[in-house]
Amino acid sequence: MGRILALDYGTKRTGVAVTDELQIIASGLTTVPTKELQSFLAKYFSEETVELVLVGEPKQKDGTHSAVEEEIQKFLKDFVVKFPEMEVKRVDERYSSKMAFQTMIDSGLKKKQRRDKALIDEISATIILQDYIYFRS
Repeated sequence: MGRILALDYGTKRTGVAVTDELQIIASGLTTVPTKELQSFLAKYFSEETVELVLVGEPKQKDGTHSAVEEEIQKFLKDFVVKFPEMEVKRVDERYSSKMAFQTMIDSGLKKKQRRDKALIDEISATIILQDYIYFRS
């Protein structure tokens, strides 16, 4: 059984989270500058067995797509060409950034640490992945 990898795609940086090989535990992996994402994924896929990639689908409260969706579509077109064997699913990521920020507060992180947008992106990817694992059962 391979891992599931989740991406919280952003125009500047992308949060990455991954499951263990049994797909039970979701953990934050890193945050990658988005311009380096394809090369990061190529290296990661060569080192680990990944059977599914989740890409967050950012939506507004009314259900319409947010502005970053256009960039995500471009990324996905390139991704499918570069990794044709990799299964990709889109998942609703509404409120994941707010939940990530609240998680940071609940964890007792200091204000300066909570300003780390890269950490917020990584936690957001983890939340996206945790939701997927929980709701697929």
